[in-house]
Amino acid sequence: MTPGPDLQQLITTIKADAGSDDELEQLATAATTISELTSTGDAALGFFVDRARGAGKSWVEISAVLGVSKQAAHKRFADSWTAKPAFDRYTQRTQAVVNAAADVARAHKHSFIGTEHLLLAFFTQPQALATRVLVDRDITEQAVHQAVAVHSPDGPQAVEEEPSFTRRAAHVLQGAVGEALTLGHNYVGTEHILLAFYRDSAGIATKILEEQGLDESACWAALRVLIEAAK
Repeated sequence: MTPGPDLQQLITTIKADAGSDDELEQLATAATTISELTSTGDAALGFFVDRARGAGKSWVEISAVLGVSKQAAHKRFADSWTAKPAFDRYTQRTQAVVNAAADVARAHKHSFIGTEHLLLAFFTQPQALATRVLVDRDITEQAVHQAVAVHSPDGPQAVEEEPSFTRRAAHVLQGAVGEALTLGHNYVGTEHILLAFYRDSAGIATKILEEQGLDESACWAALRVLIEAAK
């Protein structure tokens, strides 16, 4: 069986098929194209909903294109797939990782920022606790790059637009706040983002970490050692 398209390929194909820069026409094409696809297709639909919302299209217009009620569309997509969480509690190092994730996405010719880009962005901050855990477990930047190439191949061409967070990536960033609170921390560090990856077993970053031998229990154990040593 031929593998299905990845998210970037799907977005590129839908834009080409729409034959227009109009966000609603692209959204309509997206709804038709991916109606029978699974999670990757659903992520693409969310991408085009956010594009339409970002262009000022109303929920009434979007729901009409999707063929559902305004309430149904709002319930499904109001939790924005690209909305940035509040970063006021993020450390400077953690904010640097989040910013670097956008550069990583562009380097891979992706118009979205996924959990895989956040994972790669850790390596831009060698002294971050999350990065130290990875390196201590012999999870190198090269190994992660190779794994990302398998799970999320590069797009066909350079992306001009600003990359947007996928729903999974946004939820990880929001979940990092919860991880910080669980540990009794009043800040959000890279270690909290690393722990938040495990909230979604289907995320690419989580899959890569587990393939590299770092499951949630091992991650917790490694972080506890570093956190205690930093006190």
